[in-house]
Amino acid sequence: MTAISPNEVRKGTKLLFEGDLYVVTETQHIAPGNWRAMLACKLKSLKSGLTISRTFRMSDNLERADVEEKKMDFLYKDQDGWHFMDNESYEQYQLDESELGEAKFYLKDGMACSVQLYEGRPVGIESPNFVDLAIVQTEPTMRGATAAGGYKPATLETGLIVKVPQFLTEGSVIRVDTRTNEYVERVK
Repeated sequence: MTAISPNEVRKGTKLLFEGDLYVVTETQHIAPGNWRAMLACKLKSLKSGLTISRTFRMSDNLERADVEEKKMDFLYKDQDGWHFMDNESYEQYQLDESELGEAKFYLKDGMACSVQLYEGRPVGIESPNFVDLAIVQTEPTMRGATAAGGYKPATLETGLIVKVPQFLTEGSVIRVDTRTNEYVERVK
């Protein structure tokens, strides 16, 4: 475990706090007038799934959890969860929806991932910054629609719904920014 300052805390940081393992889901730096700066955080327990809100002063010391990252392949999803296989030992791991969070919308069968392990147990995955996904459902293209013609909702192959330009149709493959859940470009 490593002691860190609240200045070093970002979304996705894993912390040991009050005897439990948490992931930071939101952060907001607060500087109220002539008072000392603070960091307001929402923390999600990786054991129970409960979310708590805490405010830390910049002089506080927090404990970063020692999380190991391993390259694994995403195998499949079933009623029990999402299944991954270690590329070196061929050992299989399972994660449930609360551990994956929004990363579940970026997983395709056979995709290489970086799975995070804490004390030998999987606690989450690191999503790539961009993922290419196919559009499975969207409104029909309007006649004369151009790239600057506005946006419409589209459902992607993993169930994620994003806003896409009017000219895109079902079957089109697009690139999505996983940090913002936004359309980036059409993939040729």
